[in-house]
Amino acid sequence: MKAAEDAPGLTGFGRKAVAWVAFPVVLTAAVGVAIALIHHGVDPRLAVLATQLPAFLVVITLERLAPHFREWNRNQGDLGVDLGHIVTVTLVSGLADPLLRITGISLAAWVFGEGGLGIWPVDWPLALQLLLALVIGEFGQYWVHRFQHEWDGLWRFHALHHSAPRLYWLNAARFHPVDILMVNFVATVPLAALGASIEVLSLWLLVAAVHGVFQHANMPIRIGPLNWIFSMAELHRWHHSKTIREANSNYGQNLIIWDVVFGTRYLPADREPPKEIGLADLPGYPMGWVAQQLSPFRWSAIRRASEEPKARE
Repeated sequence: MKAAEDAPGLTGFGRKAVAWVAFPVVLTAAVGVAIALIHHGVDPRLAVLATQLPAFLVVITLERLAPHFREWNRNQGDLGVDLGHIVTVTLVSGLADPLLRITGISLAAWVFGEGGLGIWPVDWPLALQLLLALVIGEFGQYWVHRFQHEWDGLWRFHALHHSAPRLYWLNAARFHPVDILMVNFVATVPLAALGASIEVLSLWLLVAAVHGVFQHANMPIRIGPLNWIFSMAELHRWHHSKTIREANSNYGQNLIIWDVVFGTRYLPADREPPKEIGLADLPGYPMGWVAQQLSPFRWSAIRRASEEPKARE
């Protein structure tokens, strides 16, 4: 059954408008307003906060008006867990962000002397600097994300993200703190080392936040040719498939361009992404917040618990 037939709410033109227009309009508006506020002297971090929160509210509202799957709007025992994760990830990211910037600047100064590399195009318009930051930052994030799927030592941290039984806006924060630190490190440190300003880094974080909630949103998102640029919901739902071959694809956090370059983009035209998602090979994976924080350090026990049901069959 198609998602549109399975979901109440907006129909016809309204649903199509949400599917095709919501993401590009909200992202463009958030970035545009943030840049305008920065140009008017507003602190970049406040400018980002002032635009990020309304964007989140739009996604939360549209999930109710035009859900992709009706069942995905229902609490499946994961709401409290995801709220815990958003607190953890926000705190960890907020505390780590200035340290990562300082690390990047210090690393460049240590290697290249006072002034660091000094090659960032500071005279470009902020919008173009942001575009460059997204492309450069995505490269490291792509490879870390890919290694998280291909190496068991990293998968034990990243499996938490794939434990979600449904996709909705809060899944954007379902990460282990170590996982999110790795992803942020490989983007923020190189960008800071290259000389990207606090304005550029703040805008980059805004795009990552707004893109992230749309990427996981329970909305019938369709962006056509933009699926060759953004790692949006149509692609990312395949990344949450229980079929490993399908899940080991579409590694892009914000952009899909490096998946295109390295041959890991996956978007079959003959069928829709699966409705049933999660960890097919880890039925013993814990679903409580505390247990999930400890899961990477109890990996052998989780694997044994996951093998027990198979042994009884």
